Amino acid sequence: MTKVYGLKKLTLATSFLMLANMSYADEFKRFSVSAGWMHVMPQGKANPFNINTAVKPNKQYGIGDISQSSFLGSITDTATMDDGQGIGNNMLAKPFLTQIFEKDATGGNFAQMLELLVDNGNPDSAVSGAVTGTTQINGIDQWTAQGTGLEADDVDTLGLMFNYYINDNVSLQLMGGIPPKVDIKGKGEIVANMTGFAAPGGMLSQLFPDGLEIGKDIPITNLGNKSKAASVRAWTPAFEAQYQFGKAGVNKFRPYVGAGIMYAHFTDIKLDSQIEKDLVAAGHMVQNILDNQAGAALDGKKSSATPYVKVKTDDAFAPIISLGATYDITKNWYGVASVSYSKMNNKTTIDVIDSKSGNRLIRGTSKIDIDPLITYVGVGYRF
Repeated sequence: MTKVYGLKKLTLATSFLMLANMSYADEFKRFSVSAGWMHVMPQGKANPFNINTAVKPNKQYGIGDISQSSFLGSITDTATMDDGQGIGNNMLAKPFLTQIFEKDATGGNFAQMLELLVDNGNPDSAVSGAVTGTTQINGIDQWTAQGTGLEADDVDTLGLMFNYYINDNVSLQLMGGIPPKVDIKGKGEIVANMTGFAAPGGMLSQLFPDGLEIGKDIPITNLGNKSKAASVRAWTPAFEAQYQFGKAGVNKFRPYVGAGIMYAHFTDIKLDSQIEKDLVAAGHMVQNILDNQAGAALDGKKSSATPYVKVKTDDAFAPIISLGATYDITKNWYGVASVSYSKMNNKTTIDVIDSKSGNRLIRGTSKIDIDPLITYVGVGYRF
């Protein structure tokens, strides 16, 4: 009797375990998919642009013809004149030259008498390249534009989550969504702080035998006064391993944590039209300098080049972490909410290229700290 009773207990226990396993197998689903609202909030701050041009430092470039206003505007307030004969030694150059170009009561000026102009019969004529000579230009070859940069704006899109459950607690998730169009905000104004030392020719060489100090802040483009500097379409899938607490069929509310890697790829980059025009104008400025027409560069004239702008953003990989929870609505349907963060950045490169020669005139690079904080709320189905 004892053996029979024990056998019955063993059979009963085995049957109970089988029923439990069948119940578990019935509750546990291998796959799930969800869709919902995804809000991406970049947390990064702008980083300054680093700019390089084709202009060589410490090299003499011809100035050529230049308007009177640009000629006077390029002379520093501290520049002095010295004729080597004790006349006007250490006199400030700018006020002296300003008087030479000022019109007198007859409508003429001393610049005509000294034959400094392209057309000496016209007091408003440009200063002749025969007397402007050459100049060494610094500050344009390379510089860092402090206070400038780019930042990604917040964006909303349709999010999609796909999960494969290794077991009841561990799953692999692919997170993505409809690639949103992201506005890129600009910060600050890019300005070239040009300095140099000119070696005038003709009559001016007698007044400035030791050269003439020049300097001018040349605005390139203002990134911060536009509603957006650019727009781009962002493809940002993420792959995570997740651990979900609780048990299927027992706990309706199940928190989870996850960690993995995020990938970012950017397409359809469109630069603000005014910024693009400004960069094309800057390309003409650089080409004019290379053509020994620095005066034309300061006058904002078109050059022998045909510049165009090319924008490129690098792909990026970054770690991502998530915290979320699911809530079972029915056996198959559930709600899900999560917050994810990725420490992500990439590099943006803006080139100004001469389409005729293929030469790169300007290159600007900046690191964009994206660092997205991603909020997701959706509804899913397990199968």
